[in-house]
Amino acid sequence: MYYENQNERRKEKLLIYLFMLIVIALLIILILRFDFHQTTTAQANYDVSKLSTIQNEEEKSENKSEVITEAVKSVVGISKLQQNGNSIFLGNSEEKLGLGSGIIITDNGYILTNQHVSGDKYSNCYVTLENGNTYNGTVVWADNNIDLSIVKISATNLPYITLADSDTIQLADEVYAIGNPIGIEFQRTVTKGIISGINRTIKIEDSEESSYMEDLIQTDATINEGNSGGALVNQNGGLIGINSVKISNAEGIGFAVPINIIKPIIEKLVQNGKFEEAYLGIYGYDKEVIPYLDASLDIDSGVYVAKILADGPLFNSGIIEGDIILKVDDTQVNKMNDLKKYIYSKNPGDVVEIHLQRKNKELQFQVKLGNKI
Repeated sequence: MYYENQNERRKEKLLIYLFMLIVIALLIILILRFDFHQTTTAQANYDVSKLSTIQNEEEKSENKSEVITEAVKSVVGISKLQQNGNSIFLGNSEEKLGLGSGIIITDNGYILTNQHVSGDKYSNCYVTLENGNTYNGTVVWADNNIDLSIVKISATNLPYITLADSDTIQLADEVYAIGNPIGIEFQRTVTKGIISGINRTIKIEDSEESSYMEDLIQTDATINEGNSGGALVNQNGGLIGINSVKISNAEGIGFAVPINIIKPIIEKLVQNGKFEEAYLGIYGYDKEVIPYLDASLDIDSGVYVAKILADGPLFNSGIIEGDIILKVDDTQVNKMNDLKKYIYSKNPGDVVEIHLQRKNKELQFQVKLGNKI
């Protein structure tokens, strides 16, 4: 009996050991399977993320193409003479026709361009849309100092461009220039570049007279004859500037007038169907231009009053040439475009308070704005 009991106990112990081994083996298998599953999941997540990034880049590229294509639809051809099959191969077609570009800014036919493309206020030009239709255009506003104008045609439901914020642009931002270089065969050409500089000032020599264009956007996007008045747009197809001039003896140096300066005029045209321009009657310069005029002058901020016109409200107001305008009402003015933009937002007859510096004194003057005819 003793040996039988001992044998039974040995069998029980063996069963217990066997059971424990089985349990341990099962635990090891579960741990290994869990670890393998985790590794596989992590790898799967990595692959999905990578594919997702590629897809987003493709979508971004497709969207960019779409928005630029939409922007192209708003670009028009503008000529001072009616086109009758003229070709670039006849030579200098942009000079013979006064051929340039413009940008539709409202669906009812307001078109933004350069003053040197369209001509002065009340002059006429011809506007050709993307669909080939040509309209008689009338210049309803023009300013040769900033080389911008607005043309009106009798048309509705036009594709118009979105206006971006030119105050937020930064160096190296990607941009696209759209216009009609050389002649009508290459209309609505798109070139790509970056913003190479901001707040640029350039000297313009014309008919033995010198003038300065200030606060310009510099770009290396290719701009040729006929691109004048065309669009400089950002990656979203939003208009940030109007292509105006290039350096002819250098490659990749072109300039555009920032769109924000003219927004008050566009808003009034949309709201009221007309724009009556308030008038100060001065020529002023930014601090960047001062070294060209007088190397002895040194100003930190404000706009230098270079000339007061006899037909303007500042004449006999007490403000004199050489004063530095610091602020109009509550608006700081450090650039001539700041001053122009604010005055464009006012109406003839409005009274503004001009804060200025004369030598070491700060003075204030109340001025009633005139009406520029």
